[in-house]
Amino acid sequence: MNSVFGWLLAAAQISVATQAIAGETNFEVGVSATEIKIGNLMPYSGQASMYSVIGKTEAAYFKKLNDEGGINGRKITFISYDDAQSPPKAVERTRQLVESDEVFAMFGATGSAANAATMKYLNSRSVPQLFIAAGASKFSDPKNFPWTMAWIPTYRVESAVYGKYIADHTPDAKVAILYQNDDFGRDHLAGLEAGLGNRVGTLLVGKASYETSEPTITSMVVSLKATGADTVVIAAQSKFATQAIKTMAEQSWRPTVYISNASVGVSSVLAPAGLQNAKGFISAAYRKDPEDPAWKDDAAMQEFYAFMDKYLPGEKKNDQSAFGYLSAQTLEFVLRQCGNELTRANLVKQAANLKDVQLGLLLPGIKLNTNATDYVSIKQFRLMKFSGEHWTLFGDLVTP
Repeated sequence: MNSVFGWLLAAAQISVATQAIAGETNFEVGVSATEIKIGNLMPYSGQASMYSVIGKTEAAYFKKLNDEGGINGRKITFISYDDAQSPPKAVERTRQLVESDEVFAMFGATGSAANAATMKYLNSRSVPQLFIAAGASKFSDPKNFPWTMAWIPTYRVESAVYGKYIADHTPDAKVAILYQNDDFGRDHLAGLEAGLGNRVGTLLVGKASYETSEPTITSMVVSLKATGADTVVIAAQSKFATQAIKTMAEQSWRPTVYISNASVGVSSVLAPAGLQNAKGFISAAYRKDPEDPAWKDDAAMQEFYAFMDKYLPGEKKNDQSAFGYLSAQTLEFVLRQCGNELTRANLVKQAANLKDVQLGLLLPGIKLNTNATDYVSIKQFRLMKFSGEHWTLFGDLVTP
């Protein structure tokens, strides 16, 4: 049975006169004087179900907004269906949301393959596909897909940071990469190669890809060990990242490891693999980690903890729930920026007009910036290392 998260809550009404721009009201599909319908897909089942907390957190955040009076007096109706990150299911559910539920916009869907499967359809119908939880470079292409925009930094930029850092700090490294054979993994591979620069031919000694349909990736990890690599980039997600870490430990192979930010969850990815097996891993961060005690007294983190305790009691306060919280805050910001001109075209226009937007759970110094020709909102990172218990930041802000 598909999981559906939708809240339809009473909201305090604000005088229409205070909302209107130039005294006009401009409604579109999914918008009324009291409501904004937002559609979402999330893997509430299947191998990527660990990411379902993102959707639950987003739904809870919109419930909080509605309790506080909504967006300019309009309540958010958040309709979230399970797609199990299956492209055919994603297409079916997206059509349902657009054609039957008549949502104003799609928001926050996870997974490269599922989003790629619906991107052409949504663009052909001029339906915003905003702040998706996938960083393939194709989702930041305003020329060809003007209605689609990712929220996270591109995977290519992230791995370019790893490659540049490796080339600058360990110039004699022997580098290998394990990557998912899809847009996620191939973008990481391209970014790593770009970051290694003109030394890629000598530094990169091994590549191994896997399909998400494969039950195990043990043989791929073993093949990379055989290359003699002393530095490995893990561009894997969810259970495959966990498998890779466990297999490396079982093989008594302890190279320097760089792991995609998509798989840094302490409780969701690292703990099942054995925390000590991930000790010393390096990744790139752009948001604060709720499981890192360094942030426990941070004002924005305290606000997040309080939100979770009230609206999602019992749910883990982890990297994934923080991601959902930040994504929902970004959509809130853009909807407020639209004022009363709630058209799909203006929604995308405002999403592509973010200027130094600061959100509390982003790392200090990192701001959201977009424009009509550049949809990538985050372009900076801090590197971090795993202590065996939590991630610790080091160094300054970096760009590839």
